[in-house]
Amino acid sequence: MGEVDQAFIQAVENRPKLDTIEIEGIPLIDLSISDTRDIKLLVSEIGNACKNWGFFQVINHGVPLELFTKINIAAKTFFDRPIEEKTKVKRDEVNSIGYHESEHTKNVRDWKEVFDFVLKDPSFLPASHEPEDKELKTLRNRWPENPPEFREVCQEYAREAEKLCYKLLELIALSLGLPSNRFHGYFDDHTALMRFNHYPPCPCPELALGVGRHKDAGALTIVAEDDVGGLQVKRKSDGVWVPVKPTPNALVINVGDTIQVWSNEAYESVEHRVVVNSERERFSFPVFFFPSHYVMVKPLEELVNEQNPAKYREYNFGKFFAARSRGDYKKLEVENIQIRDFKII
Repeated sequence: MGEVDQAFIQAVENRPKLDTIEIEGIPLIDLSISDTRDIKLLVSEIGNACKNWGFFQVINHGVPLELFTKINIAAKTFFDRPIEEKTKVKRDEVNSIGYHESEHTKNVRDWKEVFDFVLKDPSFLPASHEPEDKELKTLRNRWPENPPEFREVCQEYAREAEKLCYKLLELIALSLGLPSNRFHGYFDDHTALMRFNHYPPCPCPELALGVGRHKDAGALTIVAEDDVGGLQVKRKSDGVWVPVKPTPNALVINVGDTIQVWSNEAYESVEHRVVVNSERERFSFPVFFFPSHYVMVKPLEELVNEQNPAKYREYNFGKFFAARSRGDYKKLEVENIQIRDFKII
């Protein structure tokens, strides 16, 4: 990754502006409850953040802080290994779990390398995006030999992140006026994925992106990150790219396409991207909380009425995700499927 190959170069309109201006960032929410801070206030803050931003940071989230140190060390140790060793656990189109160094977003290669694993091993997804193809593919984790503690650290962090995902889904449900467990049934056989991202220093950060602009397909994404920074969120009010300033011991949360559809656009999945720099490598650790592959996603009946009719046709999550993932490995001639393709009004 020493030079910028043409495959990494963004179209002019998508290239980042690297001038650092201070802009008010995404909301920071304390998840703790106390005598002066009740559940109603917390639910209100969550709802406002989902409605106005689609992104927020949380503190006092319950994930043990020592795990942040552990995953950072594990990631650094793994990504520093020789490429020949990393590719022993390389993912492919049959089993899209493991190491990968040439992911594409919006048909442009990302300036990063990744390691993915599923929280439920094995997990199952449709073998193709074709509606008539009923075959499922099995996703199984591939663990590197080094560092030896890598698997244990990954699984320990993932267990804690999964608990937080359910807690956040409960708060989001309450903020929509729904029972706290309203979303739980959609995740009985969830296909959640955790990713280790490594963004090496880039010689031309004004031309490339660590991840190009995109929205997340799932319900929620929870991101731990180091102190380097690079995540940017497209502000809903004016389309300005707002940098997310890393907050010590905080996690970054965003709602995905699935919540946008379930909520009938009360909450919106927001575009975001990752800029890179020429001096410091960066690590981040998203957990993508996906429903079961067989879930049919549509606006929830409780949130639809004559004044607020359903804005989306029903779609199968597994097929949607399979279609979205087609461009991860190679450049396609057309943009991947988006939820706007299911829009009714």
